[in-house]
Amino acid sequence: MLDHCSISHKGGVVLWSRSFTPAASHAAASPSSPVNSLVREALIEGRSSDGKYEKDGYAVKWTFVNDLELIFVVAYQRILQLTYVEDLLTALKALFVKLFQPFLTTFVASLHVTSTAKLSSSADTSASWDFSKAFDGWDAVFDKLLRGLEDKAAQERRTRSGHVIRTAAEVSPPAEDISTIPTQSDDNVLDEERIARNVQALKNRLRGRGAQPVRRGRGRADVASGRDSHPGSDSDTTPSKSKRKSKAKVQRKWGDEAPTESDMASLDFSYDSSTSDTHAHAPPVDLSALVDSGSLGTRTQDGLYEVRDWEFSQGGKSADDVIAEVLKKSGQEPKPASGSLGALGSIFARLTGTKVLTEEDLKPVLEAMKQHLMKKNVAKEISDKICEDVGQSLVGKKVGGFQTTSSAVRQALANSITRILTPKTSTDLLLSIRTKLSKPLPASQQRQPYSITFVGVNGVGKSTNLSKVCFWLIQNGFRVLIAACDTFRSGAVEQLRVHVRNLGMLGVDGATDSKGRVELYERGYGKDAAGIAKEAINYARENDFDVVLIDTAGRMQDNEPLMRALAKLVATNNPDKIIFVGEALVGNEAVDQLTKFDRALRDFSAASGGQERGIDGMLVTKWDTVDDKVGAALSMTYVTGQPIIFVGCGQTYTDLRQLRVANVVQAILSD
Repeated sequence: MLDHCSISHKGGVVLWSRSFTPAASHAAASPSSPVNSLVREALIEGRSSDGKYEKDGYAVKWTFVNDLELIFVVAYQRILQLTYVEDLLTALKALFVKLFQPFLTTFVASLHVTSTAKLSSSADTSASWDFSKAFDGWDAVFDKLLRGLEDKAAQERRTRSGHVIRTAAEVSPPAEDISTIPTQSDDNVLDEERIARNVQALKNRLRGRGAQPVRRGRGRADVASGRDSHPGSDSDTTPSKSKRKSKAKVQRKWGDEAPTESDMASLDFSYDSSTSDTHAHAPPVDLSALVDSGSLGTRTQDGLYEVRDWEFSQGGKSADDVIAEVLKKSGQEPKPASGSLGALGSIFARLTGTKVLTEEDLKPVLEAMKQHLMKKNVAKEISDKICEDVGQSLVGKKVGGFQTTSSAVRQALANSITRILTPKTSTDLLLSIRTKLSKPLPASQQRQPYSITFVGVNGVGKSTNLSKVCFWLIQNGFRVLIAACDTFRSGAVEQLRVHVRNLGMLGVDGATDSKGRVELYERGYGKDAAGIAKEAINYARENDFDVVLIDTAGRMQDNEPLMRALAKLVATNNPDKIIFVGEALVGNEAVDQLTKFDRALRDFSAASGGQERGIDGMLVTKWDTVDDKVGAALSMTYVTGQPIIFVGCGQTYTDLRQLRVANVVQAILSD
């Protein structure tokens, strides 16, 4: 049975509602009710456009009447399989509009007049309307409709269950003669026969070998398969054959005595030791190759170093101008061969005259829009949902000519993408760090450093972009400790060691170097990453470091043991930020990676005894390789609801950029 049903205006005015249980009535009155959560998380943020939403054990479905700005919502227990909910919403929408359309039209018009005049809020206006009198008789219509749909669903269940029972009775009739009941199952017989064959095969094999012990490898496979191995066969290795082995690799000759310190120094090709003689002869580092002066950030009046914004150049035109030009061009000239927005404009050019847009009218337009988004590297699943959202906002709209139509399309598409990309949390990482470091503490408590963990799949550039973030923090006056927690990949520690050496040579505010501002904490390979991260945070606290950057090993999202190890690191150290590092080149894979990373971190971190933690932000690498195909940003933000903090766009330490929503929307909408 249903728990709640309501009809409301998009402005927040509830026209009619009913709760079917006391618990549902109590939940509907609370701010955290499923309907209120639906409005906040699905309708306002646009994160669920498939007509279904789940919250706290409830399943919520809804539908719109766009011309009257109405929302029909039905909530029920998620465990129940109510097959008639879709039919109920469709019938509710048709009956309610048909019975009360004059009143609804007047009510919506009054809301618009009040909003334009700014005389009072919509809640004050709704208080002057008597909805119980206006919708007199609707309760009886609703009860009759609901009873009919429930009876129909019950009849269908009885029909299906009766068919299943008759089929089962025909297939397996009961046995009346006790003697016909088998005393042993066929599976047991087969198991005994298989065991007997394996035992016989093992005896034959031992007899042929002269009762020699069974060898590993090929012999075990032969026994399991029940094949006999006769003497003299190729599978039996004779002593003469066993002697013919390949020569072992020639070992390095160290001499008769143990190597001296000078011998060891000659074999030390790393330049991390300041006492090594080879360090003095290390090749000089070209500092100009580490920093691109053209991509350096800017200093604010407060002395803060800010990275540059990523800009999409389209001749100085805005996103609206670009779409308007494409639509206008396609309406006057033949249809371009490339399709996408050009085809979209030509389709809308035919929708002239005053009419109400229907689903049939919008179907080819939405298909063209979906193809355009996928060409921009947006995941197919995300493209489908965005197009559904745009379609729902356009169905029932009245258009009066080509310009009105193009304006409606432009506004709906831009609004949907902007709503998805707009951050729901702060992206000011400097503010978060300064807030924690300046927070007053008791005299007996020592200040904890701000910790950031970088996670992601293999080969996306976690270590490289971690060093770019480190350069940005150093330029803002922070002391940074890098924790080498990638104890698996060969060369991972050495790579960070080189980055720390380079960052120490770069100056800050006119200084010739940054020594003392950045250090590396490493314990070699094969160690527990969670333990190394904990030791690094303790070391940073005792030595007055401001920020700890934790580098982790790359892992695939389907590798459960490695995901559990990552969740253990998160649960043990509780970092302030968990940043997912992903590539801008991925399409559909972005959805799978982020969804599984976020879900695994939440599940396994809570199971490890810590608080449930998910991904707090994203850093997208290789941004300079995709031009205007920036759909990965849209896919990642849609999946997690978290912002993209930085994008990496080069090989130097200054190649870090911030994203602006307007620039991303302009790139996605460009043709």
